[in-house]
Amino acid sequence: MNRTLLIARREYAAYAKTVGFWLSLLALPLFAVLGGGVGFLAGSSETTRVIAVVEDGPQAVGLAAAVRSALAEDGARRARNEREAVEAVSRTTGGLGGPAAQDAASSVSRERVRIVETPAAIGTAAPGTAQETAARDYLAADRPKADQIDAVVFLTREGGRPGARIWTSRATDDRVETFVTAALKSANRKSVLEAAGIDAGIVDRTEAFDPDVTAFSPKSVTGGEISFRDRAPVFIGLGAGFLLWSLIITGASILLNSVMEEKSNKILEVLLSSASATEILAGKVLGVALLTLTVMAAWGGMGAAALISFAPERAVDVGQILLSGGMLAYFALFMAGGYLMYAVLFAAIGAFCETPRDAQTLMGPIMMILVVPLLVMQLALRTPDAPVVQIMSWIPLFTPFLMIARLPSEPPLIEVIGSMAGMFAFALLMVWIAGRAFRAGALSDVKLSWKSFATAIRGGGK
Repeated sequence: MNRTLLIARREYAAYAKTVGFWLSLLALPLFAVLGGGVGFLAGSSETTRVIAVVEDGPQAVGLAAAVRSALAEDGARRARNEREAVEAVSRTTGGLGGPAAQDAASSVSRERVRIVETPAAIGTAAPGTAQETAARDYLAADRPKADQIDAVVFLTREGGRPGARIWTSRATDDRVETFVTAALKSANRKSVLEAAGIDAGIVDRTEAFDPDVTAFSPKSVTGGEISFRDRAPVFIGLGAGFLLWSLIITGASILLNSVMEEKSNKILEVLLSSASATEILAGKVLGVALLTLTVMAAWGGMGAAALISFAPERAVDVGQILLSGGMLAYFALFMAGGYLMYAVLFAAIGAFCETPRDAQTLMGPIMMILVVPLLVMQLALRTPDAPVVQIMSWIPLFTPFLMIARLPSEPPLIEVIGSMAGMFAFALLMVWIAGRAFRAGALSDVKLSWKSFATAIRGGGK
């Protein structure tokens, strides 16, 4: 036991004392922030499309006004959404960050399309080829910046149906096309209703109507209106599943690289002269488990600090969700079982390898299997009781990730306990198999393959 603890301490210190470990520890929170920020930055840095609108022929008269009206309605809608977003942030943070929220909402919700006066060269040109040639000239990249426009929209009406030909400076940009399509759909809807004898004012009020919808459920915390407290558990469960996946795979990968490095440097042979293969494997698994717990504590601490600082009311709700129903206890149990399964497997593979290339034979199929729960967890967000989610929750390799994601939907206790029992039984089987393979791999120079791995399992204990 002492030798196992010494190996565990050595394994922990070997990584915990390196700068790279702490940098990689910060990688996930950093990427999470960047992932959320990239969308915001993309939205806030997106330029406004400057377009000119031309009614192509007398039959298209009125369409330009309809497009401008749709643009004005879109602006009013964006202003309303901006105001509601700022109010929601103020309620959540108790008034903190109001100016910052206002600036952020304004930058994201600013106008995306602006209609300018049609250049005389386009407006006075003869319809057809001459007009389109003038449009090409204004869309040219070498034109002075002040005179450039992003798109020219020729509005048409054929057989009473509005349409458009759009000349744009960027072939890959469909924002103007999307906006014009929506505007013409709205214009056609209004004209059809007006033709049916419905007053134009009624049509406009109908288009502008925004219903106030409130959801209720007898299973809500208050027994009535559904609130953040009711919806948050689902997202917390999904986040816990992804966190568990990240922690387990991070720990198992560290173990794989550690064993491979010591095998290639002959350090493993030195360790085998002082301790048994079982003690070495147990010590390494324990040491990397402590590293994983360190990572989890750091991530959890940073997440809690951010939530308490920016949304204290939400932090209280999240704390209540985590402490109720035994979610933290289940998280610890699923993490223990999942880590044990994958850690011993990765360690056994590492015992046969001296370079990452050697491990690719088995790691490729294993990593493809590990992608499956990531895809199914997204399905569990909306339909946690879908048959495919329920069935795959019973597969031990997927159980830790899928069951923790399903917990907020309150699956039957028999499913939780049964799948957990199956997971731990399979983990013990993996320990036995991986122990034999680790012992055989550590004591031989056989290259890793499915055949050599199976041979080690059958005869590793002899």
